[in-house]
Amino acid sequence: MAIPATPPNGSARPTRSANLNVPNAITIVRILAAPVFIWMLLADNGEDGGLRWAAAILFIVAIATDWVDGAIARKHGLITDLGKLLDPIADKVLTGGALVALSILGELPWWVTILVLVREIGITVHRMIVATDHVVAAAWMGKLKTVAQSIAISFALVPLNTIFGDWIFWVNGVLMTIAVLLTVASGIDYVITELKARRAR
Repeated sequence: MAIPATPPNGSARPTRSANLNVPNAITIVRILAAPVFIWMLLADNGEDGGLRWAAAILFIVAIATDWVDGAIARKHGLITDLGKLLDPIADKVLTGGALVALSILGELPWWVTILVLVREIGITVHRMIVATDHVVAAAWMGKLKTVAQSIAISFALVPLNTIFGDWIFWVNGVLMTIAVLLTVASGIDYVITELKARRAR
């Protein structure tokens, strides 16, 4: 949803549509899924039982819909300013909620969660402040960051250690480190891009 596509008639301007459409509905469902997934994760104190697996699967399915709603929006010309705004917010609600839950369970250092949340909340608040002036769509580095976070969090949520052994925690650590580095880098890229755009305006 964040990247406009050229409509079928070949015109330069993307097709505008009402905010009430399928991609935006999917995005809203993704936001509503966050509290359900968090409750499932915390309900049994993170034990590697059925609720843990269910919470992990719900997170993976919900975060995967980011690609689904984007594909539908681009294919059918359903890109809207509301969609551009809600899409990254939905990702942040899911990933941020997962990080907080993992920290509550003692499976992720709080400094990692706080660092990521400061970046995510700061940029989200800025998007809302400037929304009346212009909509800031997610940049490629921001999308890459979201993918890295999604993969790292998915590995952290799924109790793969029960299948492969404790060495999988090393893999989780590497994936989370990559995600954090991309989170910081994309935040810096966002600030630089916005400063350049402001000077241009």
